[in-house]
Amino acid sequence: MDANPGLASRFSKTIDFENYSPDELTLIVQRMVAAQEYDLDDGAEPLLHRHFAVVSQAANFGNARDARRLFDRVRKAQSQRLRRLGGMPGLSELRRLRLDDVTAAVS
Repeated sequence: MDANPGLASRFSKTIDFENYSPDELTLIVQRMVAAQEYDLDDGAEPLLHRHFAVVSQAANFGNARDARRLFDRVRKAQSQRLRRLGGMPGLSELRRLRLDDVTAAVS
């Protein structure tokens, strides 16, 4: 809409959506974890909440998009950690997202 000033005048109604809260964004990530059948370390929830409390104040905050990107970064951190093990990880290790993975993803 900002790129074309005349475009906004063509709509009679606008809908404003409130941003998700840090609690809701944390829950979104937890649901993504569960939907993909991962297990998230218990200590990760406070870290996720703190992260979303900080990033939600930024001008370019992407709302739930940021939750999705963070989940992707956590999985990438997990895969890098598993690769360094040198052997074939078991199913439980493949499903486990450790606090270290979350820490790497938020930094």
